[in-house]
Amino acid sequence: MATVKVYDMAGSAVSETELNDAIFGIEPNVSVMHAVVLNYLANQRQGTQSTLTRTEVRGGGKKPWRQKGTGHARQGSTRAPQWVHGGIAMGPKPRSYRYTLNKKVRRLAMKSALSAKVQEGNLIVLDTLTMDEFKTKKIVAMLNALGVEKKALIVTAEAEPKVYRSAANIPGVKTATVGTLNVYDILNGGKFIAPKNAIAKIEEVYA
Repeated sequence: MATVKVYDMAGSAVSETELNDAIFGIEPNVSVMHAVVLNYLANQRQGTQSTLTRTEVRGGGKKPWRQKGTGHARQGSTRAPQWVHGGIAMGPKPRSYRYTLNKKVRRLAMKSALSAKVQEGNLIVLDTLTMDEFKTKKIVAMLNALGVEKKALIVTAEAEPKVYRSAANIPGVKTATVGTLNVYDILNGGKFIAPKNAIAKIEEVYA
């Protein structure tokens, strides 16, 4: 089992903990992580874009000129796609972009993402993560003490409103519970910061 240091909120190493190799020590599967990230992004799409077809635009009820004898090409409506102000041919209409992936694929991607964080040295385990008040300064001070310079994903075992609200205005910092974790946020989140109880819950869920 891999052993990592455990820090307090002041950035000092206070102990060490072992990580479950079945979750944090596998060889990351890049292709599976890529597939799951694409799935996540596709499922976020609203699919509400819509264009007007020739049956939906206003006007065009009258035939612009008679069928024969004018020298012009025959036309039935001024709202055909080739006309100015005409309808759009084969334009986008509302649709769902959602699709599902196999549960085993999603679990492997999650384990791969967590293992990648350990291999990159971007996993930071905290002894505890508690807030007795809504205070952004306290989260900023913790991140500075831990050497977090850019993005970070703070994960808690259960919902912690004071932690979430305190970190909400910090650029590049996201928060999540173990139950709402996804591969995209892990890979895109920079440093992965979690207290020991959140790590234990991750191991319990994905073991």
